[in-house]
Amino acid sequence: MSSPLKPRPFVRWLPLFSLSLVCACSSTTPSTKKDARDPMEGWNREVQHLNDKLDDYVMKPVATGYKKVTPSAVDKGVTNFYNNVDDVTVIGNDLLQAKFMQTGKDLGRFMVNSTLGLAGFVDVASKMDLGKHNEDFDQTLAKWGMPSGPYVVLPMIGPSTPRGIFGIAGDTAGNPINWINPMAGYAWGGGWRAIDFAIMGSGALRLTDQRGDLLSASKIMDEASVDRYEFI
Repeated sequence: MSSPLKPRPFVRWLPLFSLSLVCACSSTTPSTKKDARDPMEGWNREVQHLNDKLDDYVMKPVATGYKKVTPSAVDKGVTNFYNNVDDVTVIGNDLLQAKFMQTGKDLGRFMVNSTLGLAGFVDVASKMDLGKHNEDFDQTLAKWGMPSGPYVVLPMIGPSTPRGIFGIAGDTAGNPINWINPMAGYAWGGGWRAIDFAIMGSGALRLTDQRGDLLSASKIMDEASVDRYEFI
């Protein structure tokens, strides 16, 4: 079994679910050999099966419809926008990992795309040799010497590790979209606000966009009839 995938942060956890849905394939025969990195295989397989069913009956159909009705330029713009938002947590993790040169480049990338790139919908920075980096809090904890722990599959979130769970929490807290609590108005008796629906809609859009970007990979896996769990 390959090493666990690193989950990515997202508004109230949802886009992390998409990482449990697609894997690369290289064989059609499940391995019967025990893996020391996967002592929870029984639990993990059950949860992976649940996640796969949720994908088959909910996420994949929604993502397929989204891809069919969304112009490619708009689809790309949505992906770019959320990548730009993610750069805020990337910059924070750059600093925590003492990657100061990279911090400057990622800060420049964020500023360019947030202004010239129309709030990130256009990736102008990449054309200026300011490519995207993918630093997350899981990597930061690894840099600090924290062991990953055993492989675990989480419901609706997907492949992770104990360290990865702390990483998810850190990245979720650092994502600017999450700084606006969509339940705050309701919790204080003020009813639902327009911003509440906007934030929840943003989370659903991001999840759908991410799943849509994985449709080609999942099609290859499905046609190969592989054991999904073995190749995550």
